[in-house]
Amino acid sequence: MKVAKQVGDQVRHYRNLKGLTQEQLAELVDTYGTYIGRLERGEQNVQLETLEKIADALQISVYALFNHPQFDHLNNQEWIWQVVHLLQEQSTDEQERAYRVLSEMFKKTSK
Repeated sequence: MKVAKQVGDQVRHYRNLKGLTQEQLAELVDTYGTYIGRLERGEQNVQLETLEKIADALQISVYALFNHPQFDHLNNQEWIWQVVHLLQEQSTDEQERAYRVLSEMFKKTSK
């Protein structure tokens, strides 16, 4: 798979997680919805500056826009990514609290 297509797939994935349309993402990065569409289909090369803007708008690292094979088995489990995204929006204290709650919950269910 071409790098442009891999990056485009990741942009689409994270855009959908944020609940944004192509037009909404385009507005956040000061471009056009058609540009985002071409980017997501792998038809458009992207400048690094634009890639940084997209990552910032999606509240992710630029590195997340590149395919990570170690997480491929999770790609079809959308709920995992929704939880990760929700946790990313929280403070470190809230993330730790959520982890403690989940740990306790799963300890009780595994008995």
